[in-house]
Amino acid sequence: MTQSSDSCLDSWMGREALAEAMIPVIGRLYRENNVVTSIHGRSLINKSSMNILKAHRFARRMSNAELPLEETAPLLDALAGLELGAAAIDIALLNEKFKAQAPGTSLEGFLREELAAIVGRRGADDRTSTDVVLYGFGRIGRLLARLLIEKAGGGHGLRLRAIVVRKGAENDLAKRASLLRRDSVHGSFEGTIRVDEEANTITANGVQIQVIYSDNPSTVDYTAYGIKDALVVDNTGRWRDAEGLSQHLQSKGVARVLLTAPGKGDLKNIVHGINHRDIQDSDTIVTAASCTTNAITPVLKALNDKFGVIHGHVETVHSFTNDQNLIDNFHKGDRRGRSAALNMVITETGAAKAVAKALPELQGKLTGNAIRVPTPDVSMAILNLNLENGTTKDEVNNYLREMSLHSALRKQIDYIDSPEVVSTDFVGSRRAGIVDGLATIANDKNLVVYVWYDNEFGYSCQVVRVMEEMAGVNPPFFPAQEAPVAAEPALDAVSV
Repeated sequence: MTQSSDSCLDSWMGREALAEAMIPVIGRLYRENNVVTSIHGRSLINKSSMNILKAHRFARRMSNAELPLEETAPLLDALAGLELGAAAIDIALLNEKFKAQAPGTSLEGFLREELAAIVGRRGADDRTSTDVVLYGFGRIGRLLARLLIEKAGGGHGLRLRAIVVRKGAENDLAKRASLLRRDSVHGSFEGTIRVDEEANTITANGVQIQVIYSDNPSTVDYTAYGIKDALVVDNTGRWRDAEGLSQHLQSKGVARVLLTAPGKGDLKNIVHGINHRDIQDSDTIVTAASCTTNAITPVLKALNDKFGVIHGHVETVHSFTNDQNLIDNFHKGDRRGRSAALNMVITETGAAKAVAKALPELQGKLTGNAIRVPTPDVSMAILNLNLENGTTKDEVNNYLREMSLHSALRKQIDYIDSPEVVSTDFVGSRRAGIVDGLATIANDKNLVVYVWYDNEFGYSCQVVRVMEEMAGVNPPFFPAQEAPVAAEPALDAVSV
């Protein structure tokens, strides 16, 4: 029966009121208990009522039905009364588990049993905090800062303590703060930013960031700023081998180094979701590979596991980057000296070969090339593959959609089948890559798959996941699963 316009609006307003009432409960759980609540991996922290409604709507992709706020609101209220310790709690999965209980089971009794390990521990957090230093504050550095500030919580886990840059002007500090506050691609910083010229600090949403000026990674005394055993994230790209990056380890207060670029030599190139378990406590230098490698490796793994990849070619259509020229000028690289804003520029990419570092079974099976195009962000990888097992477009798309929703790779792979999406629709996506299902071409053993990716923000999210793995700061996840997927810090712009 079709609802009248009045009853439809009344229903919406009632749901909106429930979402508004959930906001302070979600906030208290986060601030007082270090509990991150989510819906199928979509975090509810610092979200508007509209985003909470969208998260409940998103649940239909998982279970073919929207998640009723009439069920989640009382569940949240019950959680708030249990004096919980630190955890990541997926209220959608918890609600499903409760509904599967025997009739008559009380909600509070179920929660006390399910969350017994953290009930009554009010905010207790067994994780140790890890100091983080961002060496460089360019496109990736500033996005990492935004993510780390967003995830600061009660101060546990990853703690952004400092950035290291070369001083560019007398008003350098104000300019750095302004670039953090405003971004032409990713929009304004959500929160407040204060600058203390005397202390040389930027304070963003209560997170105090020491700005250190240096052009030598081996001579900074971080302990002078109260920083110890730090994880230094080098996003300058100046050094890519063990010898160059080990300079950071000579500075006082540094324990480990992560490079936000492909590493050379025997350095481990980590793609989270694929080989992050390879990180050992003894690894003092790790690399997070490239944005393209992160975008394509999870999809390639999924396809190789299901259909077998004999060989293939990866063509990336990549937004221009800061190392290209705005207008024609000298550049040491071939073709990159020509205007990035006016031209498509054919250039090389090492992403195809780099895949094998994270996924050895594809060693020698892929070639690659790149075309830089006049867009500031969001790129596309076209995977042209020859398979061992024949397939169809529908089979491939259904499989990849399932992987994006229910597999251990769902933080890396997203799926879209809208006939209207274009590149700007994927700005801010927190997945490593998004499969465009309508563009898939399958002809028995020949397959072409198109993968969008936000080469700035999506990659930065992958870097943070690697950082969390290196620091061992992931909280316990509830309800317990064999392969839990931790909550993402915000809604994925594509998936809602």
